[in-house]
Amino acid sequence: MKSLVLIFALFLSFSSYAQKAEDAKAIKAMCGCYEVKFNFAETFQYPKDTANYKPSGVKHETAFEWVYLLEDKPKKISLQHLLILGEEMIIKHWRQDWLYENTSAYEYNGFNDWKFKALSDESVKGQWTQKVFEVDDKLRYEGSATWLHVDGRTFWESTTNAPLPRREYTQRDDYNITKRRNVHEIVKDGWVHSQDNDKIIRDKKGRDYVLAQEKGYNTYTKIDDSKCEYAQKWWEQNKDFWKKVRAKWAVELAKNKDIKLKSDIDEKPLHIHLNALMADGNQADIDKIIDDFIISK
Repeated sequence: MKSLVLIFALFLSFSSYAQKAEDAKAIKAMCGCYEVKFNFAETFQYPKDTANYKPSGVKHETAFEWVYLLEDKPKKISLQHLLILGEEMIIKHWRQDWLYENTSAYEYNGFNDWKFKALSDESVKGQWTQKVFEVDDKLRYEGSATWLHVDGRTFWESTTNAPLPRREYTQRDDYNITKRRNVHEIVKDGWVHSQDNDKIIRDKKGRDYVLAQEKGYNTYTKIDDSKCEYAQKWWEQNKDFWKKVRAKWAVELAKNKDIKLKSDIDEKPLHIHLNALMADGNQADIDKIIDDFIISK
């Protein structure tokens, strides 16, 4: 009987190891040079004031993007996105960190603040948390779920609250939370990021009202790495600076407590202040700028 128990335990252990390896392979498959097509459309509206409501317009944009394997560890895989605009203009875009069986989580609350919550080991068993960071490396949103490899498909799906994306907050301020249903799926010629989002008004008492909904469908089609050569060179020149920025944010997030940020200082958001330092910024200067944006509670 003990032998059967041992064999079964070994089988479960091997299955878990094989699943984790397949998951990691899927995550790293998102690296490389891509032609990206960003597509968003507001699908349904539920405003209380229908006469004055202005829905967001349909958005179609195309760009090249280099996705760099920033970190590759057994329980952490980090991917840095670099957006290529024109032949010699690079925007340090979003970053996605994938953590295996992560128990420290932050949920966006709607007022430029994130609530910390500890998760149980059982609730995240076999799961990967995707932590998404802004252009200035502050936390944007995160969700935890299991990668699925079934019926010829490889995908990951989660639902979580997030701040408004740039395409929205530069145009409107009539809601304060985007509830994102994210699907990342690996396909033959690259990967797809599909979204079904709620645009939510949350009041100070925590009550939510769904103002509208939208569909997002972003396709990443792999192209030759040479198309992203300038982005690769740009990253080599600037990676040490952004390593220091990540180090500061890692210290703050490791405190495992709620965090609230200022939206701007001197009418400039955080990424503008950091970009001004990029040529020669040291750790102390970076730390001070980020500390100035953190509101003590």
